[in-house]
Amino acid sequence: MNLSDRLLAALPQTQCTRCGYPDCAHYAKAIAEESADINQCPPGGQAGIERLAAITGRPVGPLNPANGTETPRHVAWIDESWCIGCTLCLPVCPTDAIFGSNKHMHSVIEAHCTGCGLCLPVCPVDCIEMENITGDFTGWQAWSAKEADHARDRYAAHRSRLAEQAPETQRAHTAQAHSETADTTFGESATPKSIDEESRKKSMVQAALARAQALKAKTIGQKDMTILSDLVRSKPKMH
Repeated sequence: MNLSDRLLAALPQTQCTRCGYPDCAHYAKAIAEESADINQCPPGGQAGIERLAAITGRPVGPLNPANGTETPRHVAWIDESWCIGCTLCLPVCPTDAIFGSNKHMHSVIEAHCTGCGLCLPVCPVDCIEMENITGDFTGWQAWSAKEADHARDRYAAHRSRLAEQAPETQRAHTAQAHSETADTTFGESATPKSIDEESRKKSMVQAALARAQALKAKTIGQKDMTILSDLVRSKPKMH
């Protein structure tokens, strides 16, 4: 096992990118090439830095605050009452821990979730939250070698699936390009199909967003009325 592989095995395999690299493997390679410090992995925390120091012989130091802070382990949770089924969170999950389909509610398989948080910024309705599942335990106290191995296997399967889909996706793009070329060969002024499809998708997301916002406003209004009603009932009567 070379140095890069040994370093990779010492990382928690969350694939969160907070180290500044696309995944744990790229970070391990950068450390091995001495182009990255060993204190850039928040999920591994201080114990993780000590592990990397033992392998590399570098001095132990504090976690770089620019990469984040050491925290308890979290997993994603989707509020299905707000989810609009846009599927934007599915492709960004490195372990395929989110399941669902277009216009249908999504859910998280907790056993597969590494708590990377990559699904949070892509959700247009903010219906995803991160829940603490390890209490006060942080770093490697909140993450076992077995869980890290499982996450690594899930990520490998995720990458393999994407690689298998790549040729089919490329063929679809090529066919679409040929179709658009045929549509505009004779100087037709019609909008290309790709633009029409993109406009359709945007309209669907905007409509879903509008529905979600309206529902949220209605729910908040109902909660406010309930609170007001409770206050009125609890107010002592004047005699």
